[in-house]
Amino acid sequence: MNWSLFWDLTVSGLTLGSVYSLIALGYSMVYGILKLLNFAHGDVYMIGAFVGYFALQGLGGPQNPSVSVWLVVSLMFLAAMLGGGLLGVVIERFAYRPLRDAPRIAPLISALGVSFFLQNAALLVFGASFRDYGTFDLIGGKTYHRGNVFLSVPQILTIVTALLLMIGLTLFVARSKIGKAMRATSFDREAASMMGIDVDRVIASTFFIGSALAGAAGVMFGLVFGQIYHYMGFIAGLKGFTAAVIGGIGSIPGAMLGGLLVGLAESYSTGYLPQGSTFQNLYVFALLILIILIRPSGILGKGDVKKV
Repeated sequence: MNWSLFWDLTVSGLTLGSVYSLIALGYSMVYGILKLLNFAHGDVYMIGAFVGYFALQGLGGPQNPSVSVWLVVSLMFLAAMLGGGLLGVVIERFAYRPLRDAPRIAPLISALGVSFFLQNAALLVFGASFRDYGTFDLIGGKTYHRGNVFLSVPQILTIVTALLLMIGLTLFVARSKIGKAMRATSFDREAASMMGIDVDRVIASTFFIGSALAGAAGVMFGLVFGQIYHYMGFIAGLKGFTAAVIGGIGSIPGAMLGGLLVGLAESYSTGYLPQGSTFQNLYVFALLILIILIRPSGILGKGDVKKV
């Protein structure tokens, strides 16, 4: 067995999986509270990537940053997370809140409409050309290795940052007041409202956090793969949704696990399966079908309780 190839594919899979996990978290959080599939979430990720790019340009660009490199990277993440979070709140307020009590097909159609709107708005405003993050000029091409395992600085940054954000989100939901309110609202929205919880505020906070994580994922993609474009959110959003379903939609640990599995499946299929570089998406979605057939609720998901 070619162990060098195996570890290269594993590192690439974990890097991709970290991005998909952050996107999947937004799907799971919104679905857990509203039972809504926010198909505009992938395009929030795309907007976050562009916000990070323009923050980089505003700070002098990758070749001549006006402040230290790591401060530039930190500000890129901050700008993308704030931009993505605010966009998520706006989408919830104007596209989903008026349809909260409508038949479930209505907000789904609205989500698809918002997705197409964001894609075409980005095309109109930013143009169709690819934008280059210039990661090599910004961070450099240094690579760390131990044995057959090689890790570039952008890959380390992506995996570590995603891990910290996931841990932070888990602790926030488990221990903070708003996190407890989120769990109560996801269990029974009407009962939570009667107990004095501001449901609108909780839902808006959920959209802000999930969209902020998507914005961070957009910057990660730009740093690792270099180029961003207006249509990048569509397939990434589908894979984030796939990750959420595989892990168990509505489950935060499930979204993390599902994202890593999707990333590894995509990477391993590229290296080991016939024409994997061409049909990697086929193998990823085949995994989705397989998991749904074996365990419809996802790996860590729980089946719906039927009330009689």
